[in-house]
Amino acid sequence: MRIEDHVTESERTMHIGELAERTGLSLRTIRHYDEIGLLKPSGRTEGGFRLYTEPDLERLLLIRRMKPLGFALEDMIELLRIIEARAVASDPGVDRDAEDAFRRYLEEARARREKLREQLAMADEFVDRISRLQ
Repeated sequence: MRIEDHVTESERTMHIGELAERTGLSLRTIRHYDEIGLLKPSGRTEGGFRLYTEPDLERLLLIRRMKPLGFALEDMIELLRIIEARAVASDPGVDRDAEDAFRRYLEEARARREKLREQLAMADEFVDRISRLQ
């Protein structure tokens, strides 16, 4: 499969190394995401090297932001599928199940963020307390 078959001329492509550098993720992680279907490259060079586009970068950044909230890889795949379906749907409200699932993910993300905020506040208190012992 060649990149020309899947990407318009105007989309800039990058190799996996640049994608890794721009996201702070390892090559191994990105390759793993490809293997499990979480992030497929938009194409490949004639030599077989993965090529990624800016939308691929945005997808990977979204994945990276889900990790600290503790979402499982399966959850990430499902949520990304829902987001993509909503993006191409002419009337997103038509698929009620997808909309309900999207809202559940959003509520869950907010709850997990709040829990992290509470944990960070406790960590700040701990650091403050032991700092006073110096």
